[in-house]
Amino acid sequence: MIKALLVDDENMLLDSLEIILSVNDMEITGKAHDGREALEILRTGAACDVALVDLNMKGMGGIELIGHLKKSYPGIKILVLTTFYDDKNITDAIMNGADGYLLKDSGKDAILGAVSQIMNGVSVLDPKVMMRLTTLMKQNRTVDLCEEMTEREREIASFLAEGLTNRQIADKLYISEGTVKNYISSIYDKTGIHDRVKLVVALSGKS
Repeated sequence: MIKALLVDDENMLLDSLEIILSVNDMEITGKAHDGREALEILRTGAACDVALVDLNMKGMGGIELIGHLKKSYPGIKILVLTTFYDDKNITDAIMNGADGYLLKDSGKDAILGAVSQIMNGVSVLDPKVMMRLTTLMKQNRTVDLCEEMTEREREIASFLAEGLTNRQIADKLYISEGTVKNYISSIYDKTGIHDRVKLVVALSGKS
């Protein structure tokens, strides 16, 4: 059973999330109103697989909390659940280690799906967040990270920024999905970034 920690300064949202997750076979190990309270819950020894974290909270905010979690509790997956999707919040959250970024109006199914995906090692971005990152990518076409890439690798990196799957990239370029995976592995090696979402953020030039 997945054990979840909920961090938000809105009691109504905390209660709603508790109901949504609990009826879907997840255990709520704690509810916190800011980052400090969340860390205190973890220091008591509470087990946690995933933390759903708001960004803008009184006291310790979500960005600072994400940094502490990744340093002290690297095994905990982090799903940002917020109303904000400006450039700074998106890039700060992801580059500090968030595994997913959803907006609060995403709905129950999207939240449950995101938790499932990040628990399986797949990064998750809200469509609006992905659109924002795509815009950033287009605004910053000349990026140092791309300098060592081949023309085909840069092309694939651009498709990654648009949110295309490996299958969709393969279809666009008339190559096999396995070849796409090989190119992506090469891109990871050349950039030193081995996470699809973090790569898109880094390519935006705003990290």
